[in-house]
Amino acid sequence: MLGSCTEPVEKMDEVKEPMVKESSSQELQAVVANPFFEAFDTPFGVPSFEKIEKAHFMPALTKAMEEQRQEIAAIVDNPDPPAFENTVDPLDRSGSLLSKVMSVFFGLRGTNTDDEMEKIAEEFMPQLSKHQDDIFLDERLFDRIRTVYEKKETLSLNTEQSTLLEEYYQDFVRGGANLDAEGKAKLREINKELSLLTLNFGQNVLKETNRFKMVLDKEEDLSGLPDRVVAGAAQAAKDRGHEGKWVFTQHKPSLIPFLQYSDCRELREKMFKGYIERGNYDDELDNKENVSKIAVLRFEKAHLLGHKTYADFALDRRMARTPAGVYDLLNKLWEPALAAAKREASELQELIKKDGHDFKLEPWDWWYYAERLRKAKYDLDENELRPYFDLENVRNGVFDLATRLYGVQFMERTDIPIYDPEAKVFEVKEGDGAHIGLLYVDYFPRASKRGGAWCGGFREQSKKDGKKITPIVTNVGNFSKPTADKPALLSFDEVNTLFHEFGHAIHSLFSDVTYEGLRVKTDFVELPSQVMENWAVEPEFLKMYARHYETGEAIPDHLIEKIRQSRFFNQGFETVEYLAACFLDMDWHMLTEPIEQDVNGFEDRSLGKIGLIPEIVVRYRSPYFNHVFSGDYYSAGYYSYVWAPVLDADAYEAFKEAGLFDRQTAQSFRDNILSRGGSEDPMVLYKRFRGAEPDITPLLKRKGFQ
Repeated sequence: MLGSCTEPVEKMDEVKEPMVKESSSQELQAVVANPFFEAFDTPFGVPSFEKIEKAHFMPALTKAMEEQRQEIAAIVDNPDPPAFENTVDPLDRSGSLLSKVMSVFFGLRGTNTDDEMEKIAEEFMPQLSKHQDDIFLDERLFDRIRTVYEKKETLSLNTEQSTLLEEYYQDFVRGGANLDAEGKAKLREINKELSLLTLNFGQNVLKETNRFKMVLDKEEDLSGLPDRVVAGAAQAAKDRGHEGKWVFTQHKPSLIPFLQYSDCRELREKMFKGYIERGNYDDELDNKENVSKIAVLRFEKAHLLGHKTYADFALDRRMARTPAGVYDLLNKLWEPALAAAKREASELQELIKKDGHDFKLEPWDWWYYAERLRKAKYDLDENELRPYFDLENVRNGVFDLATRLYGVQFMERTDIPIYDPEAKVFEVKEGDGAHIGLLYVDYFPRASKRGGAWCGGFREQSKKDGKKITPIVTNVGNFSKPTADKPALLSFDEVNTLFHEFGHAIHSLFSDVTYEGLRVKTDFVELPSQVMENWAVEPEFLKMYARHYETGEAIPDHLIEKIRQSRFFNQGFETVEYLAACFLDMDWHMLTEPIEQDVNGFEDRSLGKIGLIPEIVVRYRSPYFNHVFSGDYYSAGYYSYVWAPVLDADAYEAFKEAGLFDRQTAQSFRDNILSRGGSEDPMVLYKRFRGAEPDITPLLKRKGFQ
């Protein structure tokens, strides 16, 4: 397999030692027994985390690349005429050891990194870039693929094989196979430099996020903060050697509640600016130069490959197809969203005035006064909801939802290796007991874990010699942690995030394709995750999983009604900050000349062009926009988080029409979407499920814009 991807996002908290063992300098030079070189002797072949040492990675990665080079050589040296069976199929099967090592390395780097892991990444990434270029720029290999591709109409290929052939042919063309010698050399240099710049960008964001801490030693500075937030800050202070004080960080479970509840405006400003200025301090962690260079190199790569802009290059293989298609969608949503945000800003300014203040609403005021306004308008306080969202109840709730929809079962396994003490692993089975795959969950922040939430995995689903290779999937988050006297009680936003990532997990677990190379399009991959969020707020389902952590009583009807009444609340703000990030991402990738930009000036022009109001800051500013600049999966693709809601709002209508837990509708969704991976054009798959292309109207109604 030539590559795979997982979903990025935000940042973390306390340090925990990884389960990957430390190594002496002598061991780093010579490792006798490398666990990667044999099948993992574990249940379901999960990685032997307790045996893997950091010193094992580079020897394993080096050997894995050499092994794949030999596999490629066997393909190109085959004297038989090129055919799907002796060219495309073995190409997709190649690199199994490399996939095995990379999935563990990058999985652990996301959840349990340290300086040694980062040094390995710095050494390995340029080598990986060269290795991938060696494959895509191999003229003899491409000649064989092109020969098969040009006679595809005469071949008896099934749907998966046809798609795989198309994917690999396009991958090689986009990888520079048609370039002359000079162009290929130039592309190699670009790819090498991009691999290092994007790596450095992500490292800087992680370090920048971890180095911020606001230490408070006066109780009056805690005014307005809920007891659970104060308790969490006290524990954070104790962990960092500030016993008797309170520490607040840039990790979301600390940052967001502080902005929502702190009565101290100056401290809210300090926290907020600390967050939005990450990577923008003109010091060793500044990311502005990385951003400008990455944007230019991506343009040069796209231009070299015959595209006007990098956005044109990236979108050529996605559902949106063209930059015009993306901007058209964004503009349709921007006007009503901005109008709603301006109305919301006026309401918040009025609330400030009622408080007897004359200051202008600023971004660090928005969360605080929005929370006040929600309580005033709907008598809804988030702290009323948290007791009903014990993390374990929510997790078991999504498991139960999958059971109701698809008949699957989840069983915790304590006999399977884990990579961190906080991780848990569940076996997923069909209703008849047949094994589907494994799901690791890892929900709490730590300094060694990148921020936000994502779905990844240690093995992708495929089939070999008629046997199904089952997936090993991970759901990782940075949710509110337990305190000394309370379990982990989630905010409603965290509940939605857990449902979201579980939707990605179900997509991976239900995959039923033959080839790993059948990758899901970026702007389609968010459909299964976002459609899952709909059930989180359904009154019927809330009564099933939202239960008080002390009494076990179901969430009362009056709170459900408050949630329902407030469903349109703050939608202008939420949509505008998302859309602004989509516009910013697209604009960075619409450069038509290789000219480095003043990052802050570019950002101001991009956001000024759409009329972003000063009371709202773009969801991700350029210097910490990890989705876009720490890798290329979402580059010119962040719009996927807006594109997918159009699909999911329309798709969810099918469930509402048939019944929230209708098995027939769920089975159709599984058969036509979840199990098909990237085996066909995503719009074909969607229309097969829904009967027509998606309509934007359900999304506008859901947000209260229509």
